[in-house]
Amino acid sequence: MNVDPATIERLNSLVNRARLVETARRLIEVPSRTGEAKAVSDRLAEILTADGFQVERPAGGYPEAPAVVIRLESGRPGRTLQFDGHLDTVHLPFVPPDSKDGLLTGSGASDMKGGLAAAVEAVRALRDAGGLAAGSVLLTAHDLHEAPWGDGRQLDRLIKDGIHGDAVLLPEPLRDVLPVAGRGSSTWKVVIRRAGAPVHEVMRPHDEPSVIAAAAELVRRLGQLEGELAATTHPVCGAGSVFIGQFHSGEIYNQYPQAAWLEGTRRWLPGTSPAAVERDFRARLADLAGQTATSITCDWFFIRDAFLLDPADVLVAAFQNCYQATSGTSLPMGPKPFVDDGNSFSALAKVPAITHGPRAGGQHTVSEWVEIDDLVRIAWLYATIAMEYCDSEA
Repeated sequence: MNVDPATIERLNSLVNRARLVETARRLIEVPSRTGEAKAVSDRLAEILTADGFQVERPAGGYPEAPAVVIRLESGRPGRTLQFDGHLDTVHLPFVPPDSKDGLLTGSGASDMKGGLAAAVEAVRALRDAGGLAAGSVLLTAHDLHEAPWGDGRQLDRLIKDGIHGDAVLLPEPLRDVLPVAGRGSSTWKVVIRRAGAPVHEVMRPHDEPSVIAAAAELVRRLGQLEGELAATTHPVCGAGSVFIGQFHSGEIYNQYPQAAWLEGTRRWLPGTSPAAVERDFRARLADLAGQTATSITCDWFFIRDAFLLDPADVLVAAFQNCYQATSGTSLPMGPKPFVDDGNSFSALAKVPAITHGPRAGGQHTVSEWVEIDDLVRIAWLYATIAMEYCDSEA
C-alpha cells in the first residue's frame, strides 16, 4: 500500500464530524427537485468558496442550474480521482433536515446530499493534511440525475467537455458490495387506443376492440418476454428484465374506455445494444397492435447503459487496500442493482467508476435517512483512496 498507517490515521483525525453534518444539513434544507437544483448548487458553491476553494460553475448544457466543480491539485504528476454526486432529488413533498439517534433525515439525506457532503469533507481533510503526494482530486456536483424528470444530460455534457477524472467514486448508498457489473435501464410508457369515444358499457360498439383486453394481452406477452430474458444470465448481475409498475384505464366502473396505458422498465445485460433492446420492444408492440386492431404508442426513455468494471483496474486495488486499512476487511465484489452516474462515466469517458456510499435508506420516499457515523467513514475512506490512487506510482 502506498499510504502509510500514520497518514491514514491523520486523515481520520482531520475528518470533522460536526463540519460534515453541518454541510449536509445546509444542502438538505434547500429544496432541489430535479431540474430545479440551482439554489442548492449555489449553496454548495457558497460553502466551498467560504472553505477557500476556487469554484468553477460550468453550465454543462443546462445554464438553469450550473454545475459545481472544485479541484485539489498537488502540483506533481499523478492520476486524477473524481468525487461525483447529484444535488437534485425526486419530485416528492419536501422534508426539512433533522437529526436523531445518530441519523440525519430529510429530502436528499440518503440520495445523495449526505454522501456528497462526505465527499466534500474528504477534500477538506486532504487539504488540511497538507495536500496530496501527487496527482489531483476533482469534485463535481450537478442536476438532472433523477428520472424521469432528468435525463442525465448535464453530466453527459460535462464528461464530453472533458470534465472528468481518470477514475470516479460516487457516494450513492451502496455499501455491502464493490459493484463490478450492472444492467442498463430504460423506462417505457405504452398507450393503447381505439378509435371511438368513451361510452357507457351497455352502449359499447361491438366492432371496436377492448383496450383493456389488449392491455391484458400485453401483460401476458411481457411475462413471456421475462421468461425469455431469464434464459440468459450474467455471472454477476443476473438476467435482463421487463417490469410493469402501472396499469390504468377508464374513468368509472361501467365506462367502455377509449384508452389504456401501462408503464414500467426494461433492463438489459452488459454487452447488449440499447438500440436493439428498444427495437425489439417496439416490434412486439407493433405485432400486438396488428393482432388486436388497436393503435399503440410508446414513449421510451433511455436512462443509462449497462456497466462493467475491470476487477484488475488500479482503482479497484486502491479501493480494496484502503477499505481494508480503514475497515479491517475487504469488500466482496458483486452487482450494482440500480443505474447511476457511474454507468455514464463508464460508457462515455471509458474510466473506472466505483459506487460506494454510506449506510442509508428511504431513497425515493419522504422518509430518507443516513447514518452520521457512516458519513464520517465515507469521508475518511475517500480521502485515503485519493492518497493511494492519485500517486502516479501507486
